[in-house]
Parts: sequence; C-alpha cells; structure tokens
Amino acid sequence: MSVKGKVRVGGSDAPSRNVLSRKLAILLCIGSFCAAMFFTNRMWTVPGAKDLTNTGQKKDRRIAMDHHPKLVMKNESYSIPGEVLKTDIVLQTLERTISKLEMELAAAKAAQDTILNGSPVSESLKIADLAIKRKYLMVIGINTAFNSRKRRDSIRATWMPQGNKRKKLEEEKGIIIHFVIGRSSTSGNILDKAIEAEDSKHGDFLRLEHVEGYMELSAKTKAYFTTAVGLWDAHFYVKVDDDVHVNIGTLGKILTKHRSKPRVYIGCMKSGPVLGRKGLRYHEPEHWKFGGEGNKYFRHATGQLYAISRDLATYISINQYILHKYANEDVSLGSWFIGLDVMHIDDRRLCCGTPPDCEWKAQAGNVCAASFDWSCSGICRSVERIYEVQQRCWEGENALWNAVF
Repeated sequence: MSVKGKVRVGGSDAPSRNVLSRKLAILLCIGSFCAAMFFTNRMWTVPGAKDLTNTGQKKDRRIAMDHHPKLVMKNESYSIPGEVLKTDIVLQTLERTISKLEMELAAAKAAQDTILNGSPVSESLKIADLAIKRKYLMVIGINTAFNSRKRRDSIRATWMPQGNKRKKLEEEKGIIIHFVIGRSSTSGNILDKAIEAEDSKHGDFLRLEHVEGYMELSAKTKAYFTTAVGLWDAHFYVKVDDDVHVNIGTLGKILTKHRSKPRVYIGCMKSGPVLGRKGLRYHEPEHWKFGGEGNKYFRHATGQLYAISRDLATYISINQYILHKYANEDVSLGSWFIGLDVMHIDDRRLCCGTPPDCEWKAQAGNVCAASFDWSCSGICRSVERIYEVQQRCWEGENALWNAVF
C-alpha cells in the first residue's frame, strides 16, 4: 500500500514526485539517528584512550550526581566532616602565613624608617650593608651608658672580640655584637661627641633614637629590639648589661637548641616581690596593679641577660607605641609577653655567680654562659674583677671558633 500526495499546480491537482514508502522512511530515520550517535561519540572520545582512569570515573560519577541531587546528598554526606576539617587546616595555614608576612612587613618598615630617619646605627654600618640581608644566629646588644667608658674597655679586653675577629664572628658564626646607647637630652653635646669619637675608633656602637636616662630603661629596651630587628634578620636578639661576663660560644649553643621554636623567651626566670614603699631600690610606683601588699611579680627573666626569638622582637617592634612601661625594665619585658603563646625557657647557665661558682661548674663540664654577682646585679667592681672572671671562667677561644651553630 502506497501513500500518494497531490500538489496543486496551475490551479489543478497533480501527483507528487516524492512518493515514499513507510518502511523506507523509518529506515532513513533510524540510519540518521545511528549516524548522529556515531559522530557524537567520535567527537567526545579521547584519541588513544582505551580505558577510563580512576580519575575519569570519579569525574563521570560526579557529573552523574550533579543530575541527581538526592543521590549526592545520600552518597557524599559521609565526607562533610572531612571537608570541614580540611577547610579549618587551610584557614589556619593562611592565618599563619598572613601573620608571618605582617611581621616581615613590619620589620622591613622598621629598617626603612631607620634609614630615612638618619640611621641611628654606628657610623661604621653603611646603608649599602643593610640591603644585604642574611640570616644571623643572634644579635647581642650590650646595654651601656655615657659614663661607662671603663666598663666598655674592660669588655673589649676580655670576652668581646675586636677588629678582624669581630668581623669574622659576624661572617663565619652569624653573631653580631654592639654596645647599645641612645642620645643625650641636648643633641650634639659633649656626651654625644665623646661616644662618636669612641665609635670612630672601635666601630662597635648601635645608636638609638632614644634619650638616655635610668628611669627610661624600659623605653630603651623597646627601642633596641625595634632597631635591631629592623637592621638584622636573626634567630635571636640578646640584651646583656655591661657589667656581665659572657661566654659567647656557650651562649650560642644554648640558643641553637631552641632555634626551631617560634616564640621563645630565654633567661633566668624569677618572680620577686613587688616593692611598693618609696625609697627602696626597684620601687614599683604601679604596685597596686599587682594586687595587695606582699604579692609577687609574674615570671620574667632577670635583666642582666636574656634572649628573645625573632617573632617576639618583631611583636615589640609592631606594638612599641602601646606596650606599657613599668619602672623595672625586666618586668616590662615580661609583661609584654603575657597573653601571648610564648615559651619561657629557664636556663641557669645564664646567671652563674663569679668565681668560684662559675669556675667549679666549668671544671665539672658545665660551662656558664653568663656570670655576675646577684648582690650587685652585675659583677661587683666589674672594671677590675672582670679580668679575674675571664681568667678563671672563660670557655676558651677554641670553644667559640670551633663551635657549629
């Protein structure tokens, strides 16, 4: 049975030329469908890929699940806690990275401000040298005053290397040593000129934009760490008084053990009484902040010698204008770290006594890093007696130059 069509031509009906059987039409439709499927498959198949990989299978399953949201919720609900944990880890990593970048930015800004403000460092430190940043083990700042010329000379004659040896210490051991001092209340007076003359001879001063004064030691401590962290990228920043004997090699070995820790505060930790009565040495005008009479300070390192890691020095640099200053410098430093995740390291080798104490310990194989008299908060009559301490308690020259930090 055939189907005939008619077409009106010139106003009359005429048989159509296109007369198709039903079977032929069905066959043509099926053939067109198969051809379309064939070419579509050819276009979407990766040439040369015989088998789908596991990754491809997972991707296909995900595509299939996108079309079946109920299936996604049913099959992937078990992975939600894992995804949340991954997200938390990523966020924590980002926070640590941002924090590190902020501290590095602050340190760089401090270095830039130091240069732009006239460079408070020694005249022997050239600006070109500041552009060459290397990683040092430690920066040792020896706190000194205008009237302490004899103390400085006694240190230069004992434990502090001079000339080419000090330069070698920086280049080979990564240890920088400078006397730290600010300026007089009257800029350019005889006191400042005397320090400039001394510095031109020895080249071992770090000058701070700070007005010297006994009641300004907390401010000087902030200025030192801010300046030092801006000039030198070191693992540790050390503050020591100019009437203390130091064995540099032993100190370096102690600090090296804690180099991998991010926020470290190292010294001889103590917790002395808060002295509220006027006229007493170490009187604390703000004693009422520490509670009633008889209370003690929080744990903090004694001021003769202590070290802090780079992160803590940078923290001081960033927050220097809002950190509170107490009457005692060592108390101030300890207060700045309260509330922070800081590791306090109590190492008694940083507060040995003078001979025979340090001598006995050295003979027993436990060499001291620092020696002084508690009764004097330093070596009593240090200008004369530091030579005795050097002779009896010194670690020896090889201990420093053969040390591997």
